[in-house]
Amino acid sequence: MSAITAKVTKDLVVNDCIKLYPKTIGVFTQFKIDSCCGGAVSIEAAAARDGAPLDELMRALNEAASK
Repeated sequence: MSAITAKVTKDLVVNDCIKLYPKTIGVFTQFKIDSCCGGAVSIEAAAARDGAPLDELMRALNEAASK
């Protein structure tokens, strides 16, 4: 059986990302992304809104999601 690699995309909604990959909650916290009240938008929109560097955020989310 082959390993499944998690692939978080910038279009994924923050709340959906957390539901699919619970280990990503710490990444959102680290990057100061509002995943509570502001979690109903795409990761890209949340990063822009909260001033997080999208490339770094995506790298960290995919790393966390693959654990």
